[in-house]
Amino acid sequence: MTEHWQRRAWAEVDLDAISSNAGVLKAVASPAALCAVVKADGYGHGAVPVASAALAGGATSLGVALVEEGVVLREAGLEVPILLLSEPAAEAMGEVVARDLIPTVYTQPGLDAIRRAATRASRRVDVEVKLDSGMHRVGADFDEARRIVEQVVQAPELRYAGLWTHLAVADEPADPFTGEQLSRFDALRSSLEAAGLPSPARLHAANSAGAIAHASSRYDLVRCGISLYGYLPSTAVSPEPIEAAGAGALRPALTWKTQVSHVRTLGAGERTSYGRAYALAERADIATVPVGYADGVPRGLFQGGGELLVGGRRRRVAGTVTMDQLLVDCGPDSGVRCGDEVVLIGSQGAEIVSAQEWADRIGTISYEILCRIGPRLPRRHVRGAVGPL
Repeated sequence: MTEHWQRRAWAEVDLDAISSNAGVLKAVASPAALCAVVKADGYGHGAVPVASAALAGGATSLGVALVEEGVVLREAGLEVPILLLSEPAAEAMGEVVARDLIPTVYTQPGLDAIRRAATRASRRVDVEVKLDSGMHRVGADFDEARRIVEQVVQAPELRYAGLWTHLAVADEPADPFTGEQLSRFDALRSSLEAAGLPSPARLHAANSAGAIAHASSRYDLVRCGISLYGYLPSTAVSPEPIEAAGAGALRPALTWKTQVSHVRTLGAGERTSYGRAYALAERADIATVPVGYADGVPRGLFQGGGELLVGGRRRRVAGTVTMDQLLVDCGPDSGVRCGDEVVLIGSQGAEIVSAQEWADRIGTISYEILCRIGPRLPRRHVRGAVGPL
């Protein structure tokens, strides 16, 4: 769209990095298959191009949170299995069946709804059942999960396609609770087998942290989100299993760029932005950068000592981040001019600012930093050094 061409701010997403990361994760988890999690518009990277790149790199299925997200992928022509990671609302089950999405179920009303939708469509529908093994967000407890599986197996309009759970502390590898969750999951599997129920097509528990740090959680499939985009799930998760797999390293796929829109020189003692919270210790060039919290720059980045890259150097955010703009202290006689490239996340010269660095500065996680990059920031999908698609 024209407004994207006019804006001097954009996010470049390297699809070769996505494909490479998928290959790395596939190698780490082998022989388990890889489900690429592309919910939240591919963690802000663009769900459709990311999904295609992940499939090219070795993923065999996709995971989304919402029916609407699955519809977007289907309308883009993607025909691989798409798992809905939460139970859809009853009124959405017709669309689930029509779009050939795989619903997760963990309540009796949810199961009844997908059975009705499948019957109306005269189709047999794949269904996966989720056990709440201890995270207590969604999922069925042990006894209810067993009852639901029994009904799925007995329903002629359904196919028992999967049994899964989600790990609460896999990104804290020393925490023994992950082992407790896997024991509960295995106990359910054993109980179902003892009752003579068939095994599903796939068993899975591992998120990115599980896939990398907990080999026993890999089962038939790993569901990778943040690692697909080039980041470890936490600073506690070691890259050693990735290195041991010999498939290369994870590469952050997103670079956030803009250009300096205004420069002025201010004297020592001058104060900047809302609240006048930043005082110049010496005369300095102050650059205006045309992005703000409406684009996803955390307002707390200034208070956390956030830095951006201009001219190959780190430059301090100079005052409160505003809705559409922020200020950067470039120091005295910087030579910075209007139109100079600014990198908010990514590399410039020898310097790198990562989403994890921002997260550390404001007390959050890299997932939130990436997902909060707003829709008014254009995404430019590129392939390595080749350039825009």
